[in-house]
Amino acid sequence: MFNKNQHKGIDSVNLLGKGTVVNGDVHIQGDFRLDGKLEGNLKVSGRLVVGPEGVIFGNVESEFADISGEIKGDMKIRQILHMKNGCKIEGDLDCDKLVVDSGAIFNGTCRMGAKLKNLQEAFTDDKKFHEAR
Repeated sequence: MFNKNQHKGIDSVNLLGKGTVVNGDVHIQGDFRLDGKLEGNLKVSGRLVVGPEGVIFGNVESEFADISGEIKGDMKIRQILHMKNGCKIEGDLDCDKLVVDSGAIFNGTCRMGAKLKNLQEAFTDDKKFHEAR
């Protein structure tokens, strides 16, 4: 489930089990698996795994994310977001890389950092080229 080699210096794995409900913002140092319900914002320094029964009503930030459950809120994932079959995400996404399995549901906008920056630079350079002609 978690690969400690990807998160140097972080060896903590935290779990919110099925049937557990937490109200309020949560900050996790390390990896986090959620199979319960969180009503609040979530910041995870490592990998976030939301199981099929997991639900988050709030904004999410993490290094990596594997989502099988439901999230209603904006997501900021610094590296790879994997939307698995059966997941449901409503909100805006900001990530470096995105993997979407068949059967995943996403309603919102998606911005992919490095690709978007390169595309914007290309349009700016192209516009400058045509103005100089």
